[in-house]
Amino acid sequence: MAGTEQLGLIFQAPPRKIYAVRELVAAARTQLERSFTDVYVEGEISNYRPAESGHLYFTLKDGSAQLRAIMWRTQARLLRFRPENGLQVIARGRVTVYDERGDLQFQVEHLEPKGTGALQIAFEQLKNKLAAEGLFDPARKKPIPALPRRIGLVTSARGAAVQDILNILRRRHESVGVLIYPAQVQGDVAASEVSGGVRYFNRHGHVDVIIVARGGGSFEDLFAFNDEGLARVIAASHIPVISAVGHETDFTICDFVADLRAPTPSAAGELVIRSKQELSEKLLAFRKRLAQAMNYKLLRANNELSSLVQNAVFARMQDSIARRQQRVDDLIFRLAQSQSGILKRHARRIDTAEAHLRRHDPRVRTGVMRRQLESRATELNAAISRLLVMRRNDLERLSAALKSAPETILLRRRSRWERVHSRLEALSPRAILARGYALVFDAQGRLVKQAAQLKTGDHVRTLLGQGEFAAQVEQVKDKTS
Repeated sequence: MAGTEQLGLIFQAPPRKIYAVRELVAAARTQLERSFTDVYVEGEISNYRPAESGHLYFTLKDGSAQLRAIMWRTQARLLRFRPENGLQVIARGRVTVYDERGDLQFQVEHLEPKGTGALQIAFEQLKNKLAAEGLFDPARKKPIPALPRRIGLVTSARGAAVQDILNILRRRHESVGVLIYPAQVQGDVAASEVSGGVRYFNRHGHVDVIIVARGGGSFEDLFAFNDEGLARVIAASHIPVISAVGHETDFTICDFVADLRAPTPSAAGELVIRSKQELSEKLLAFRKRLAQAMNYKLLRANNELSSLVQNAVFARMQDSIARRQQRVDDLIFRLAQSQSGILKRHARRIDTAEAHLRRHDPRVRTGVMRRQLESRATELNAAISRLLVMRRNDLERLSAALKSAPETILLRRRSRWERVHSRLEALSPRAILARGYALVFDAQGRLVKQAAQLKTGDHVRTLLGQGEFAAQVEQVKDKTS
């Protein structure tokens, strides 16, 4: 009996270790994390799902195998590109187990695309995104003023770009004003500082155009100008923006969204303002064109005046003057006849009186009668002289009136013509356009009189006092709505 008990003690089975599920999963997770603490995994992203918390969830697959992966928000914020399904990547991290489901998962600490660099992919992704939103559309770009009075410059105050631009501006047009907003143009804070400069000039700068400038550098050095926030600030600027970043072969997002791209900062100084000599030559050309236009206007006015002179109105005026001249001649003839008749009548009366005196011839009364006759003759001569003076004055007045009549009529006609010409000029459509109005035509060339004739996306052509431009309708708001 004792031997049997001793034998049972010798062959007794070892005690069993029973794990709770949580304990076993935790032990397996510990072993995995110790064995695979810094692992590189290559695979294709699938089931990509970014969470509102900022964490990224996706699956790395390779052939028939797949591995769940997670990237915490703190590491995801450091990514320069946006992960997407189908992208081949190399992930660095550690293997762990998700306790709640017991799933094996890969905790990613760093992620980079395979082949193409992360910065290049980020550049292409942002470029495609902003292009789809219409930020690169030429129709929304603002024209650069031909002769700005003040220029805002956002760049490093210690860089070579600012000196190049200032030297060129001083050489081309020394009277232009330049306001410099110093900003870092490389590094993590460069995009925010450049954005701050653009916002500053839009709020307080009182400038006509803004230049964002930086000298050349590597793709990584210029990547601050591929920032989405900076691109949207430039697009929202109500002041025209010129992008002058890097060399001629360098392209950034700022170049695409700006109103004008300059190949280099020096080229920006040449593009932003015309030289004095060029302006002088253009002013001289304008002066010649203006003189030619004035001469042409005067020639046309002279031709119109000549045609008006040959008009039937002037013929009728000449006929009226001739009739009045004929009446003057008739009055002069009648006046001469009247004077001759009066003289003849007085002469007959004198002859009759003399004959009467001769018949009665009293010697005593001869001297008295002769004095009376002489007095009567003197009175008659005075009356005749007064009548002749009155007739002569009337004739002179009529002659003066006839001489001034054509000039008066011509002055009245010329004044009336000038009033009609002024009214025609005032009612001319181009004169109305010159006062700041515009004519808008739709794609078929019809004049747009109501907003209801258009819809969003239609192309229109706007005719101004000088020149015209094309535009695309972004919003239609009817007055009645």
